[in-house]
Amino acid sequence: MKSRKVPMRRCVGCMESKPKKELIRIVGDKEGHISLDTTGKANGRGVYLCPDPACFEKARKKNAISRSLGMRVSQEDLDRVFTELVHYEEKDT
Repeated sequence: MKSRKVPMRRCVGCMESKPKKELIRIVGDKEGHISLDTTGKANGRGVYLCPDPACFEKARKKNAISRSLGMRVSQEDLDRVFTELVHYEEKDT
């Protein structure tokens, strides 16, 4: 029997390829708002991050989230998404 192919995505912080289910998606919509996409199915362009605050800080320092989404992201929006990420991790563990 044929085994299923595991979809891989690359973290924009550490640049490691990992299975899609291990990463968290950040999505940007047409209005320029970003949010955490816990389902992985929200409309809009998405980038993937490891569920690690260190990867988020690396991505912020490299401006990788803005560049990958193709839009300008404010520091306030990044801070809001970071707090959502921390709360999501606390809830998950």
